[in-house]
Order: sequence, then C-alpha cells, then structure tokens
Amino acid sequence: MELIRAITENITRVTGIPFQADGQQPISGGSINTAFRLDSGACRYFIKTNAASLLDMFIAEAAGLWAMTDTGTINVPRPICYGEAGGHSYLVLEYITLTRQGSAAKFGEKLAAMHRHTNETFGFRIDNTIGSTPQQNNSDKNWARFWQNRRLGYQLRLARQNGCGGRLIDRGNELMEAMPRFFSAYQPQASLLHGDLWAGNWSFDDHGEPVIYDPATYYGDREADIAMTELFGAPGTKFYDAYNGVWPLNEGYPVRKTLYNLYHILNHYNLFGGSYLRQAESMTEKLLSEI
Repeated sequence: MELIRAITENITRVTGIPFQADGQQPISGGSINTAFRLDSGACRYFIKTNAASLLDMFIAEAAGLWAMTDTGTINVPRPICYGEAGGHSYLVLEYITLTRQGSAAKFGEKLAAMHRHTNETFGFRIDNTIGSTPQQNNSDKNWARFWQNRRLGYQLRLARQNGCGGRLIDRGNELMEAMPRFFSAYQPQASLLHGDLWAGNWSFDDHGEPVIYDPATYYGDREADIAMTELFGAPGTKFYDAYNGVWPLNEGYPVRKTLYNLYHILNHYNLFGGSYLRQAESMTEKLLSEI
C-alpha cells in the first residue's frame, strides 16, 4: 500500500533506524482522523491520517506538540514525521500506552509547570484547528482583544455564516463590545496552552504519569485550559487543589471560565448544531449579567 510504504520510509529517514511494518492495529475513538498503530517488532508508532488537503492540520499539530514537549514538564507524544501519499496526509507520533489510572494531583502540578512557560504575545507561530474548525493565532499583545477577535468573534462570524441569527448574534455582539470589562482588574500572562483540554485529550501512561495530546496549542490565559477541563469531564478535586498549590488561579476565574468555555460551545454549535445553540445563548446571558 502506497501510504504505509511512504510512512515506513519516512520513519526510517527521520529516525535513522530501519523500520519495516509487520503489523497494523486500528485505533478507535477519534471523530476527525483515522488512526492506527504501526508495529515493527517491539517498535510502535501512532499514526493519524486524513485527506491530503489537510496536511497543514497535521503540521500545526506537530508544532504544538513540539512546543509542549520542549517545556520538559508534562508527557506529550513526540511527533516523528508527517507527509502526504496516496491521496492521504499523515502524522506519525510516539506511541504511548494509555490508561485512566494515575495521579490527578501530579497532572495538576505538571500542567501548572507547563503554563509557567510564557511568551511576550498571545497567539502562536502557526494557525491550527479546534476540532476541525480553523483556529486563528495571529499574535496580539492585548489578551482581551485577542479573545475578542481570534476566538469569540471568529466563532460568532461562523455561526452567522451557518445561518444563525437573532438573539445569539445580537447578544454575542454585545458581549464582544463588553469584553475589556472582564479584564479590568486582571491581566493574564501569555502561557503555553494545550488549547483543547477536555477529558478525551488527557490520560495517563502505564507508569501513571499524566499525558496530554490532540492539542490546539497557543499562548493565552492559562484559565482557558483550566476552564476546558471543567466542560466535558473534570479530572477531580485533587487536580485543581494541586494546580492551585503550584500557581493559584485569580479570584475572578469562576466568571471568566464561562467566557472561555463559550468559545468551545460555539464551536460545537458550528460543527454539530442542535442543543449547543441554547447552551451558547444561556452562557452569553450569564456573562452579560456579570457586567
């Protein structure tokens, strides 16, 4: 098969170690890419594939993974190589055996340590995706403006393009205008973020060490990562206690977490429609009531 041949040749070229696949195991769970494990004796790699036109998505994912890996704080599958063959794009990653058993406290401590790695501006050196939605990362020194233009504003524009009108758009625009008020007494640092840290994107390895993967990486307010952990399956009290033990969250976080999670709910509305519209409207009203 052309794709497998291209992948094995690229692995050999990048690692300098001959790799000849002798086994292939499908891996389920993803909704965007096709994934499988490629074996050569005891050597294993995790492979993601998609349409050839989506190679840039994998290039951006690899950049985010390398940025997190380079902090030396929390386990991340190392990118090996990427490319295109046979009408498909692919990304080859280090294979890590995952389990849900591990130390939530260690997860909190290591995530806080990663967030300590900061940048002068918000954004990232390359645009990426949140799910399958493009995510703009043009740099900005003003966080409120970045969130207004590159996050909520972008999702609201998509919603309008998808046929949404009325209350969500009108009230969403009011929220956009009021954005600076949520940061009048709080100026976050530009921390390195995972960017899509819901329960499906973190786990533990077979030694109980926390692992994060499938990122939408950028430099932003660390509260955005923490907020996402509360949206679709939280890691538990020990995680939050440990995180705050290393770097306590600001007292205004309980309000701003809704602002950050609204971005993800709007994205889910734009991808899937349905009840996410009502949830987005409710969150928008809640935020406007705080002004």
